[in-house]
Amino acid sequence: MELIHSGKIRDVYADGDDIILVASDKVSVYDVVLPTPVPDKGKILTRLSLWWFDQLADLVPNHVVSADNVPAEWAGRAIRCRRLKMLPVECIARGYLAGLGLASYKESGTISGVELPPSLSEGSQLPAPVFTPSTKADVGHDEFMTVKDVAELVGADRARYLEDITLQVYKRGSEVARERGIIIADTKLEFGEDADGTIVLADEILTPDSSRFWSVDAWRPGGPQDYLDKQFVRNWSSELDWDRTYPGPEIPDDLVDATRARYVEAYERITGTRWEA
Repeated sequence: MELIHSGKIRDVYADGDDIILVASDKVSVYDVVLPTPVPDKGKILTRLSLWWFDQLADLVPNHVVSADNVPAEWAGRAIRCRRLKMLPVECIARGYLAGLGLASYKESGTISGVELPPSLSEGSQLPAPVFTPSTKADVGHDEFMTVKDVAELVGADRARYLEDITLQVYKRGSEVARERGIIIADTKLEFGEDADGTIVLADEILTPDSSRFWSVDAWRPGGPQDYLDKQFVRNWSSELDWDRTYPGPEIPDDLVDATRARYVEAYERITGTRWEA
C-alpha cells in the first residue's frame, strides 16, 4: 500500500483499485493537531460513520467497500473505500446558530449569503436548516461560499444536487439523533464522483468530529450549549495562553477521560448499542 494523503486525523492509503481510510486518535483544534491522543476516538468515529452510512444508504450512495477487509493493525479504525474524485466543496448544513455561523450572522445577518431573521441568538434553532458550503483550504482556514460560488466551481446541476442531498442527510440524521436525546446543530459532509459520474457520500458522517452535538435536555438558546463533541476540547484550549500554532498544548488526563466519555456517550445514544473497544 502507498500513503497518498496524511491529514490531521486520517491517513489515506492506496491499495489496488481501492483506498484505505485510517482514523487516528488525534484531536485537532483551530487546525492544530494536539500532542495528546484520546483513546478509542478513531474507532468510535469509524464505527459511528459505518452505522450512519447504513442508515442513509437509501438516500445517497456511499464509498464503503468493506470494514473488515483491512490490515489487521488498523482493525476497527479503518474502512476500505472506493476511489473517488473528491469535489472541492465542504458541504455544511446548519439547523442551529453556533460557531463560525454565529460569527457570520453577527457580522452580516447572513451565512453563506443566506439571510436569517434578526432576532436569533447563540444556540437558536433556525427557521429551517440551511446549506452553508465552504472552501477546502490547503493552507489556512476554510471560507464560506454561496450556492452561486459552488455552481461556478462544480456546475449548476451538481451544486443543486449537493445542496439538496446535504439537507436531506442532515434532516434524516437530525431526526434520528433527536429521538435519542442529541441535537445535531450542524454537520459537514464530503462528496466525490465515481468513474460513472455518480456523486457519492465519502469520508466520515455525522460524528462528534464532523458535527456539533448538543444535549436535547440541556439546550437553552442564548449562550453556549452542553457539548458532546470536540468543542469541549476547543473551549478548554481557548482559555490557555496559547497562540493557536504548532505545537499545541498537552491535554490533561482528566480532560482526556472526559472527552473520551463524551464520544462514547454520543455513540451509545445514537446507535443504541454499548461501546466495546
